[in-house]
Amino acid sequence: MSENLPISGAGPVRADGRQPGQLRPLRFQNHIAPYATGSTLVEWGNTRVICGVTVEESVPRWMKEQGVVGGWITAEYSMLPYSTLQRKQRDISKGKIDGRSQEIQRLIGRSMRAAIDLERLGSRTIWVDCDVLQADGGTRTAAITGSFVALSLAIRKLMADGKLAASPLLHPVAAVSVGIVNGQALADLCYTEDVAAAVDMNLVMNSAGQFIELQGTGEESTFSEAELAALLAIGKTSIRELLAAQQAALA
Repeated sequence: MSENLPISGAGPVRADGRQPGQLRPLRFQNHIAPYATGSTLVEWGNTRVICGVTVEESVPRWMKEQGVVGGWITAEYSMLPYSTLQRKQRDISKGKIDGRSQEIQRLIGRSMRAAIDLERLGSRTIWVDCDVLQADGGTRTAAITGSFVALSLAIRKLMADGKLAASPLLHPVAAVSVGIVNGQALADLCYTEDVAAAVDMNLVMNSAGQFIELQGTGEESTFSEAELAALLAIGKTSIRELLAAQQAALA
């Protein structure tokens, strides 16, 4: 695999017409779920995820027992049966959540907790529910990016209702998938690229340029430090674009 990886707009056009560093079209439809405290439908290429936030005025029992001050954020993630080409069985029909969904919802929870001062949140629990309507790669990154928008809307409502005196939000958080396909670093992989990727990575970052999570795997082989650097460079550029899109959606 070549180590002279293109990391920006230059290079051959991808199957869907994009340049290597170009994101798929991204759109947020806010307030999609009227009964949620905050919600958005994130449409990212052909991936569609509803992110809804609800608030409970209590904290988990373990926090009370351990005397932990402040609030908590937790997440649930699911792919609806019709979100993929072949029907996906519901977790409830299997009697347990599958390992992938469990991993992703924990990642979403960690990402949203990094965006909030939990002490300033007060003694309440925020639930973030992410439901995938249509999957074409990057469902976890879409869920995280959309969840921050829904969370921000929920915090605004709590403040408007007089339940919070000041915003507990810290730095905005977004996520993107990157990978090496046919020897080239690409941003925002669609499903066909994800399947073909020799290296697959998910980046979760905040607006301060800090990493929250890096999930990188050599799907077919090992990868070098130069390849890692190329992926990080293209990913960080994408994160900046996503953060700007979030702020535009919240403006």
